[in-house]
Parts: sequence; structure tokens; C-alpha cells
Amino acid sequence: MKDLTTDQKDTFWTRLDKVRAGMLHTDPDRVVPMSHYVDVERGVLWFITAQGNDCHDAAEAGKSVHFVVADASAKIYARVDGKLSSENDPDKLDELWSPIAAAWFEDGREDEDVRLVKFTPSKAEAWLTDGAAGFLYQMARANLVENATPDMGEHGIIRF
Repeated sequence: MKDLTTDQKDTFWTRLDKVRAGMLHTDPDRVVPMSHYVDVERGVLWFITAQGNDCHDAAEAGKSVHFVVADASAKIYARVDGKLSSENDPDKLDELWSPIAAAWFEDGREDEDVRLVKFTPSKAEAWLTDGAAGFLYQMARANLVENATPDMGEHGIIRF
């Protein structure tokens, strides 16, 4: 599998920022949906979570995990491998806080269980597609043109 270029890495971050949630694999038997916040400058994803849940426990342990996103409208499918860490950064938490995050906590931002978790990616296997119209075109072409195979966009490994 080929390594993707810097331009493709930039496309990855831009498209990932359009995705609202993915599935965080905290261990082989536990997968949970999580909303993420993209921080391109630091090259990380942030999660707002609660003390004592799977995401927070994995971060406290510094576990290696993976995060999976699949979003046709953002034209990205990826498995992102990396490490979780628990962060005590009230300014970052204030920056990320929203009514959506508040809905999960009885006392909102002041809830004593609110925790900030940082996901630092090490690599990702990504498919950066051309979207639904491109998919339909490629399928039609593959069925009409002899020896044609569909070109589903860029696929490869991104190293961080």
C-alpha cells in the first residue's frame, strides 16, 4: 500500500473536519460512537467525555486505540491509529465546549465528570473518494469499458 502525499494529508484533515462522529475502538471488544474535534495545528483530535467511561479510562492508561470514520458526504473513509491521553487544559475545553457537549452533562461545563481527551494519530489508512457522482461514473465505466476497473480515489497510508 502506498504512502499518501502531504497534499493528501491536508485533504484528510479537511475532510475529517467535516465528519461529526466516528467509532472509537478502546479495546477489541468495545467500540463507542464519539464526536471529535479536529486540531490541525497540533495534528490531533479532541474528545469531550466523562470520567469513568471507556474513552476516559483508555486515555488515563495511555492506550493505543483506533478511530474509524465513514462519511460519504465528506468523501472520507478511514481507520486512524494512535494513542489517547487525558488532558487538563481548561482553555482548550472552553474553546471546544458547545451546546452539543453540554447535552451530555447534567451540570454542563461545570459538571465534575467532564474530561478532555487527546487522540494523537500515528498513522491512518484512508480512502479519499470522489463522492457519490464519482462512484456512479466509475461503476458505469467499469461495466462499459473492457478491462476497466473503478478508480475510487486516493487510497493509502498517512503517517503522522
